[in-house]
Amino acid sequence: MFLKVFRFRYGEVSDKVNALILFMLLTFALPAQSQAAGPVRILALGDSLSAGYGLMQADAFPNQLQRALNDDGIDAVVINAGVSGDTSAGGLSRLEWALSEGVDAVIIELGANDGLRGLDPGETFKNLDAILSKLKRRELAILLTGMRAPPNLGEDYGREFSDIYPRLAKQHEVPFYPFFLEGVATIAELNQEDTIHPNARGVRVVTKSILPYVKEMLQGIKSK
Repeated sequence: MFLKVFRFRYGEVSDKVNALILFMLLTFALPAQSQAAGPVRILALGDSLSAGYGLMQADAFPNQLQRALNDDGIDAVVINAGVSGDTSAGGLSRLEWALSEGVDAVIIELGANDGLRGLDPGETFKNLDAILSKLKRRELAILLTGMRAPPNLGEDYGREFSDIYPRLAKQHEVPFYPFFLEGVATIAELNQEDTIHPNARGVRVVTKSILPYVKEMLQGIKSK
């Protein structure tokens, strides 16, 4: 009889101890793991449109995007890897260096200068394809943004150039924002005096429009 009572009471204590251990793990271990993860690090790899040419850095695209994500409750840091005047070839050549600090996701905003200079769309395709391939091998989340060539280069060139981006997005199966300057290009009050680079208001329009696509990209990080 004594043994039966002892076993019953010992079993009760054991169950309580196990429950206490589980509670402590949920209360302390999980938040610590979450804190260790830190913010999502997003690289904005681009040209002057990302670099913030003619703007205060607070108004540049990476800074405005980071604030928009933070305002929506997403803990993210957006790293400005924009270089004014850069082509797709330039972006490819400095990719490894840009990734050296470690990132979780990359927004590719390249090609505007290729189009302005009338470079061979086939070469632009190869450069962007190589960038995407390198990023895919690293298993990074990616958002590809599209660009259009200036109309003065002719319809054939414009069509071939614009087709680069949807082809690559389909080939690499990555989220795709069709035109980085959607709702801003050719609108005088949203651009600087050069009519090419967005002003602070223009960047706000870009940021608001692209934000859902950035969130879609970030889903790729959670699913890993």
